[in-house]
Amino acid sequence: MTGLIVRDLHAWYEKSHVLQGVDVQVQRGQTVAILGRNGAGKTTTLRSIMGLVHAQGTITFDGNPLSELATHEIARRGLALVPENRAVFTTLDVQENLSIAFRKGSPWTPDAAAELFPSLKRRWKSAAGRLSGGEQQMLAIARALMTNPSLLLLDEPTEGLAPVIVDELVQLMLSLKARGLTILLVEQSIQVCRAVADTHAILDEGRVVWTGTTASLSSSGEVLAKHLTLENA
Repeated sequence: MTGLIVRDLHAWYEKSHVLQGVDVQVQRGQTVAILGRNGAGKTTTLRSIMGLVHAQGTITFDGNPLSELATHEIARRGLALVPENRAVFTTLDVQENLSIAFRKGSPWTPDAAAELFPSLKRRWKSAAGRLSGGEQQMLAIARALMTNPSLLLLDEPTEGLAPVIVDELVQLMLSLKARGLTILLVEQSIQVCRAVADTHAILDEGRVVWTGTTASLSSSGEVLAKHLTLENA
């Protein structure tokens, strides 16, 4: 089966055992969302897939093992991470941020990004550090696209953004999905996950405690209350 398969993933920060046997699967063309409270292990899952965290388990993409590869080798296999902190180059302008990430032969060029991200086109020569939070998030996604990824990993893309920007990002993710891009999304907003994802996985204390479709998520109020609300934390 093509796509990403993660099996029995364990990860540590020093002596803290953060992930305790996580299983995640993302088929080609799918968008899969990982939900969970703060500290559940969502970001650690993405970082482990990208080789940024000490982890054990089986990770394959299109049948090729990733577990023993360095981060730059994983990126060359077609995976691209948009981190929670966006990590744009603040002293470079928008065009420079995109040009520095462009991979030769990629259909995603800076000009193509300018068409997909009109707000960035208007700020083309502005330093990234002067952009709004929403603009920086769009720049981080556009920069990841420059590498022509087969799998895009998005870590909390809507966090802290105004509702109108969240709506814009949802439309962007739907547009990328329509183009056939495979997406693994970490997100706290159930509404965003319902809008863009095909299937969902809920993490709690480093374990996947529920998986299902958008329809089944909408009808699983007890599961959501138990694993996502602060009252039951």
